[in-house]
Amino acid sequence: MILVTVIRGFPPTSLGEETVTTVALKDVTKVFTDGTLAVDSINLDVNDGEFMVLLGPSGCGKSTVLRMVAGLEDPSSGAVMLDGELANDLSPRERKIAMVFQDFALYPHMTVGDNIAFPLRLAGVEPTPRGERVSDVASALGIGDVLGRKPSQLSGGQRQRVAMGRAIVRRPGLFLMDEPLSNLDSGLRAELRAEISGLTRELGVTTIYVTHDQAEALTMADRVAIMRKGVLQDVGTPTQVYGRPATLYVAAFLGSPRMNLLEASVYVHLDRYVTLTLGEQALYLPWDDIRSRAVAHYHGERIVVGMRAEALTPVAPDTAGDVLQGRIRYLEHHGHESLAFLDIGATAIVVDEMGTRAEPPAASGQRGLRRFGQVMQRFAGRAEEEGAGQASNRTSVLNDPGRHHRRPAELAVRLAPYPAVSAGHPMAISVRMDALHFFDERGDRIDVGWR
Repeated sequence: MILVTVIRGFPPTSLGEETVTTVALKDVTKVFTDGTLAVDSINLDVNDGEFMVLLGPSGCGKSTVLRMVAGLEDPSSGAVMLDGELANDLSPRERKIAMVFQDFALYPHMTVGDNIAFPLRLAGVEPTPRGERVSDVASALGIGDVLGRKPSQLSGGQRQRVAMGRAIVRRPGLFLMDEPLSNLDSGLRAELRAEISGLTRELGVTTIYVTHDQAEALTMADRVAIMRKGVLQDVGTPTQVYGRPATLYVAAFLGSPRMNLLEASVYVHLDRYVTLTLGEQALYLPWDDIRSRAVAHYHGERIVVGMRAEALTPVAPDTAGDVLQGRIRYLEHHGHESLAFLDIGATAIVVDEMGTRAEPPAASGQRGLRRFGQVMQRFAGRAEEEGAGQASNRTSVLNDPGRHHRRPAELAVRLAPYPAVSAGHPMAISVRMDALHFFDERGDRIDVGWR
């Protein structure tokens, strides 16, 4: 990449003199004056030079976390630690951070050069070294030829590079980025996320990056912290959070197409296998699979079984083994592949991104608005278990007192582009049992040997 190649030509100290900062959040909570609980007891460590991504839907509290690290918001309780020192009472200027905003936040009356140089001028840097640093940074970012222009004369990508330049020129110990690419088109986002990732790693600067885009998180991050309703759901490398999600919410949030989440009844046949009944079909987890011991604890109960599209393979109808039979409900064509959605007679567990409790069924004119606010819909609750579900401190994903109807599962399966099948066509799919995910009725992962 041109950007990284240019930066490698700089002397090691020409873009960064401050020591890279570590960040630690200890039981950090934020309650706004209107009583809104935005962040609930977050504990998170960000290591030296790490690119940490805070991922979650709008309103989950990730930007509030970023603003508390920056000193723009005060935590209601808990400690924000920078380099192991308590930073709750430090001003944003004292924290040696640089922040890049979603809307670029450039001064429209200033030139590109003046925008980049502005923090140096505030710091009292002399004109000659100030100009040299601005020139170096602008050249590295590919905007050295537009230093005399105003922001209104630039493209979205150029304005974002100016905002990055203004942050870099300060030589901060910590970069904070609040959805910096959300206002750009998809092609430019892909280009700039590669540049930002390469740049921050080249500089070795600790970075906390906020986004709602899972593609950005999984491609850019060293580690990802996934949030929901102000609560930290999971933290790990992109491979870890995708391959072994800690909660049902994380499983549903990551991946395209989304993970298939099905209700299953568990029946244990000691020393033989564990039967997972999906409607009128079943899968058999071998007893020698170490996960069978954990799943066996739920004998006679219902759990959630997750299977990604890559764990499913179309096969001949008479194929032996762990095979499910279904009928295609509809197809989606994506050019490089097609997705078939199969009705296998099972019950789906639907997890809404917003994370609020499902409302009772509304009149048809109100359903659209109410569905926007639903977080978790469950379609197979048993009446005798509703009281226990209401009394619990945590909502059960299998026993929702607000939902009494069932929804058939639509199992997403990857096919070749434009296959010779259509809606209504029967299909058999082989299931990779080693790639299944299991969650209890509270949405927590059922597993052994947690990462």
